Amino acid sequence: MIRAVLFDFDGTLADTAPDLGHALNRQRIARGLSELSIAQIRPLASAGSRGLLGLGFNIKPGDTGYESMRDEFLNFYTQRLCHDTCLFPGVGELLDELEKRNLPWGIVTNKPARFTHPLIETLGLAQRVACVVCGDELANTKPHPEPLLTASTKIAISPAHCIYLGDDIRDVQASLAAGMQPIVARYGYLGNDQPPETWGARYLIDHPKELLAYL
Repeated sequence: MIRAVLFDFDGTLADTAPDLGHALNRQRIARGLSELSIAQIRPLASAGSRGLLGLGFNIKPGDTGYESMRDEFLNFYTQRLCHDTCLFPGVGELLDELEKRNLPWGIVTNKPARFTHPLIETLGLAQRVACVVCGDELANTKPHPEPLLTASTKIAISPAHCIYLGDDIRDVQASLAAGMQPIVARYGYLGNDQPPETWGARYLIDHPKELLAYL
């Protein structure tokens, strides 16, 4: 029996790609490069600064100049954190229904706390969410199971009774390692070379409200 639902944030609960993309394009314009389209940006948005800087500048952690580029990107993102970011269509209704059924819901994300908590507040979720676990709060991030197990402890519900909904292969890997039921948000960013059908999740959904069928 499912007693709680946990969500990834970027690409699952909230569409943050427009504001993340704005920060990346601001960097590109400053260097005389053309803007990337939202269609190009969206698949890499769940990978945060690492994925987007790789897309925009073919640079990766450890490369010369990466840290300064990352700091600039995060500074630009902070300045426009929730301008175009919004909940995915249907997420609001899904959360309403979970609360009607007295099912707690939480957020487990690799996104740092300094971005996650202001977004949750601005989106009107801070007083509703049962727990929030951010990427810089623990020793390990997804795909390690520690963040999901920490969330399970916070809400005092066994992992076996939790669903984890995410849009990245790391979400499925973390969920399986934690002993939770993974479901793939096929409406999300899906920034991986492997099709989501091959990630190891039994269920995939194309709209947030489809999750209700698995409760």
